[in-house]
Amino acid sequence: MTTDAPVPASEFSQPRLAVSQLKRIRRIVDAAIELAETGGFEAVRLRDVADASGVALGTLYKYFRSKEDVLLFAVNEDNEQLLQILAARPPESALATERLVELFARATRGLTRRPHFARAVLRAIAASEAASAVQQAAFHLRMSRMIVAALRGEPADATTPLSVLVGSERERLIARVLQHVWFSSLIGWASGLHPIATVTESMQETIELVLESRG
Repeated sequence: MTTDAPVPASEFSQPRLAVSQLKRIRRIVDAAIELAETGGFEAVRLRDVADASGVALGTLYKYFRSKEDVLLFAVNEDNEQLLQILAARPPESALATERLVELFARATRGLTRRPHFARAVLRAIAASEAASAVQQAAFHLRMSRMIVAALRGEPADATTPLSVLVGSERERLIARVLQHVWFSSLIGWASGLHPIATVTESMQETIELVLESRG
């Protein structure tokens, strides 16, 4: 799920696309989000995404290899937006535990504000293949960057390329552990095992436990 391995900057850079191509991608992604929010993961069939977006199926395949790829692209957009917000308005608490709890509360609210889409994304993350590894890596590297910033009480770094690791080895280990717990808790919510409030509670308990162990 998570990775600390440096990835070449070119892997994360968007190709130079014409305005018409960007508009097509936007229609494809918006259509996939709408289908996921109305019918969940199973409703996001690429043929239906193509029909709903008005983009030929063959053209869609030029941009996305699978429905997991489209859903991961969409959640990465949300993740990038959260990174930008935390760069401008980081958590203000003097305590690292409170800053981290706020970070994960924001991330959880942002992901689950569209519940069916969130469940579809979680299935996409769990089921995606090697072809989507770069998108998964980008998501987790952004999350790690936000976690390190919250640990330090600094604005998140939204300008350094994702291929450049931030934080110490220990800080990145903390980020990896917290992301594992967060994902596990979100899967529990998506499966109906517990309400969304349990995700935040689990993160608070884990954050307090992990940060206490630092001493």
